[in-house]
Amino acid sequence: MAAQFGRRLCKGAVTTAVAAAAVAALSASQAPGVTADDNGRSTAADAQPSPDATAGDSGATGNSPYYTDLPPLNTPSPAPTDGTSTSTPVESEAGIPATVLAAYKKAAAELQESKPGCNLPWQLLAAIGQVESGQARGGRVDADGTTTSKILGPQLDGNGFALIKDTDNGAYDGNSAYDSAVGPMQFIPSTWAWAGRDGNGDGVKDPNNIYDASLAAGHYLCRNGWDLSTQGDLDSAILSYNPSRDYLNTVLSWLEYFRKGTYEIPDGTGTIPDNRSDGSSGTGGSGGSYSSPSSPSTSNRSNPSTPGSPSPTPPSTTPPPSGTPTPPAPSTPVTPTQSVDHLEDSGTAKLTAMAGDAFTEQISTKAENAAGKGVAKVRIRFTIVGDTDAAFTGGEKVATALTNSSGVATAPALQAGETTGAFTVRATLIGRTVTGPDYTATVTQRVADTLVRTTDTALTCTPGGEFADAVQVKATYNNAVADKVAATATLIKSADDATENDKGPYFKDADGKTVRTLTGLTTDADGLLKLPQLYSDDTTGTFVLRITTAGGATLDVTLTVAAAETSASPSPSPSASS
Repeated sequence: MAAQFGRRLCKGAVTTAVAAAAVAALSASQAPGVTADDNGRSTAADAQPSPDATAGDSGATGNSPYYTDLPPLNTPSPAPTDGTSTSTPVESEAGIPATVLAAYKKAAAELQESKPGCNLPWQLLAAIGQVESGQARGGRVDADGTTTSKILGPQLDGNGFALIKDTDNGAYDGNSAYDSAVGPMQFIPSTWAWAGRDGNGDGVKDPNNIYDASLAAGHYLCRNGWDLSTQGDLDSAILSYNPSRDYLNTVLSWLEYFRKGTYEIPDGTGTIPDNRSDGSSGTGGSGGSYSSPSSPSTSNRSNPSTPGSPSPTPPSTTPPPSGTPTPPAPSTPVTPTQSVDHLEDSGTAKLTAMAGDAFTEQISTKAENAAGKGVAKVRIRFTIVGDTDAAFTGGEKVATALTNSSGVATAPALQAGETTGAFTVRATLIGRTVTGPDYTATVTQRVADTLVRTTDTALTCTPGGEFADAVQVKATYNNAVADKVAATATLIKSADDATENDKGPYFKDADGKTVRTLTGLTTDADGLLKLPQLYSDDTTGTFVLRITTAGGATLDVTLTVAAAETSASPSPSPSASS
């Protein structure tokens, strides 16, 4: 069941001619370059097995079992944007469980950073996850992304399957004699030993965790310098995961389908496929192993088997002896996410920050069950909504957090941008649609509370001249530099009369005209504001330049216009005649 967990099972699923006709119809709708094979499965025209990914290659997964169901014939519905829409049973096949979808996208994003030349689409991980485990059995995972029960392939004991003796002392598959494929992306332990990754940052590489397994699968597909945007390398990568042409065709069909559109559905509500390539039903694997083969479904979305494959023995229809108790149907364990009834605020203080600053308060949301008790270990998504450039730490518009033992999740710190005004942060539960709170956050303009001149030089000028020194001031707020603060400078009549003066000192505009009020000024990164050159008309006297900033900081600067002092010596007085 995938990434080189070794050679596993043989195939032999059988379907009807009706299924083949349905598959052919699907293939006819595929993208250019994709055709149908003799069995109606889609395949790229130039799809060829990679030289290093053949059935005889010991490094490949072997002819292992996988889900053969093909995508629905209908085009998937577009992703809902409000998180409130529901899916019909057919539409749910296009939906991907929330945590599983998040894991695929996270892994693809990380590969885009670490191996950009690979061009790994998250839809390829989704396609492989679909055929390997039915998207982790319809998204039956906890908030950390770990499957609620192990997904194991059959033991590879050589009895109808490949022979792979134990390599992990049973650590992953519980079998110290033979290996089995493990987890939602179906790795064998010997491959996980080198391919495993920690995708959710908990310090553990766990093949049963969808975040870890997805990242490992991404790296596996991106090895050998493959560029998955080219058909040849894409085929090689998929065939290296399972060297089967039918497997390649099935994965390509789901890849094309998911590229047309998919959307998030609640965890645990996904559709589990019906048929597998070894002829067993899609319900096998719970409790640690796959069920024995049974009659294949006649679903019109199943792959037909290879002609000549033996039909599996149909199950017995003989009723059990009278008095034999009917064993109870196995129950699916309720996950913490499924027990959440609603989300509510958990004492979040007023959210206000100045433009460019970090919000000092963080959002706290509590997940509660119907009895009002906090639910631990569920994941809350916080989404910034509205016309704002505010973001969470790291510049993200969406962040997630896990609830603690009291059921409370705390969002990362918010960072205000330059856009002022109110915006909304919406809290939602990942994996289910439940009632959640909206939080209002407000960004205010940058302000200063103090203005001072940077020098104490007297500012003087002669009538009709210009001032030798420019006015420069520094703005601060709470004793810290106040950068990017709006300011205004006005030549006023007096300290008691803020009316703009009509004589004395003045500035010049771009056309050389007299201006006595400057607006749109802004302090620089150091909180400094240097005003343009000042001039004066012929009026002498003492004048006032008033500088104000957003926030109310004000500074009055004295300007003096006076005639130049003369230095001529007095004439000598006439001498007295004798």
